[in-house]
Order: sequence, then structure tokens, then C-alpha cells
Amino acid sequence: MPRSRRAARPSRRSGSSSDPLSDTLDHISPQEIVARLSGSPEERAALIREGAEVGVAEAQAVYGQMLLDAGDAPTGFTWFNKAAAQGHLMALNMVGRCYDLGWGVAVNKPRAAECFRIAATRGLDWGMYNYATALALGDGVAEDKAAALSWFEKAAATGNAKAVNYIGSFHEDGWVVPRNIAKAADCYARAAEGGDFRGQFNHARMLAERGEIEAARDWLARCGKTATPAFAAKARLWLRNSHWPELERALP
Repeated sequence: MPRSRRAARPSRRSGSSSDPLSDTLDHISPQEIVARLSGSPEERAALIREGAEVGVAEAQAVYGQMLLDAGDAPTGFTWFNKAAAQGHLMALNMVGRCYDLGWGVAVNKPRAAECFRIAATRGLDWGMYNYATALALGDGVAEDKAAALSWFEKAAATGNAKAVNYIGSFHEDGWVVPRNIAKAADCYARAAEGGDFRGQFNHARMLAERGEIEAARDWLARCGKTATPAFAAKARLWLRNSHWPELERALP
């Protein structure tokens, strides 16, 4: 989902003298730490950068995401790699995202898929989702929809709403399972409740098919709040050419 870009969050670590973050923070008073974390974005970023520079994987992953969000993809990619080298799974997933989409590095779909595969096999739900997507599309790996569905189901079992939505597509389109609109509709409803904008759009479609136009309108409004501009444009076009063109106005 896109394949989602999701930042890790820094976690407090209680450490000993061997903990590099503790060593760094030992030189800062508790009052200063609180002030910097509650201060300006620049002050928070500086504290995270200090943790990253002394080798804290969580700080490296967060700092990489901050750089990526700020438009410095090449440096963000470097920090994701440093965190991934220490076994940080979200950072490894983000290395895969960078290879997948060309963020700070040349596009390399096989490398992206391998990053996703490793993160998936080590238990990261976003690794499972992204690896499943690669398998479903044959993106950097041989297409294998049966294996893709298995990984989507594993991700869905962790509560990943985007994976639940994708499972709905398998049932709606009859990919490696018998076509079952009722199961698809149930998946879309659960994905919508879980906050996935694609799931919200698909749930709205199913509601409209059942004649529940006002409920569909409400879910389209929710979808529009978080949908990417590209997805929103496609959704509007689909609605414009549907049996319910008036629903296009429900998307903000």
C-alpha cells in the first residue's frame, strides 16, 4: 500500500554502562532530555541523531525515516542500512522499500523482495505484507499467488488491515481460491474498520452494491481523509463511471 511507509518509533531503553544511548544520555540532565523531547522538531531530531550516531539501531531507523520524510532519501537509505545491519526489522523493511521505489538508490526489485522476505520470515507484519505483494505481482520474484495469500494471511493474523484488504481481493477475483463475494465483503469491512483507505473504498463499493448508499458515502468520506492523491484520483474515476456517479462527491 502503496506498500506502506511506516516509521519505527524510538523506545526508551534502560541500559548499563555498555548501552551507547545510556552513555550519551548520562551526560544530559533529565530536565534537558525532557526539554529536548518536548521542544522543537529540530531539538527532537538532534537528540535522535545523537542516538543514531552512537549506534542505537532504533534511533538509526527513526532518523532514517525522518530524513526520508524530509526529502533526503539517500542519507535516509544509509541510516536504514545501518539499523538493518544490527537486525532492526523495520529498518530492513525500509531498505526494501527504498530498493522497491528508488528512494535514494537505484530501483532493484529482486533486492527489495529479498529484504521483504527476510523481514517476513523474522516476524515483521509489514515485511510479510510487502513480500506477499511482491509474490502476488511477480515483482522481483516469480509470481506465486498461493504463497502470496499465505503471507497475507500471516500478516492479517497480526492485525495488518492492508493485508486483510488484499485477502478480500483474492476472494473477490477468485485468485487461487473460489470466488466468494461474501468473504470478500467481510474482509473489506474489517480492513475498513482497521483504517486501510483501500479497504474503506472497497467496503463502500460493496455497500453501494447492496443499496446502502448513505453508508457507502460515509466510508468514502473516511477513505478520502487518508488516501494517497493517486489512489483518490483512480477512485474518483471509478465512481464517475459506476452506477453511482454522485458518490464521487463524497471523496474530499
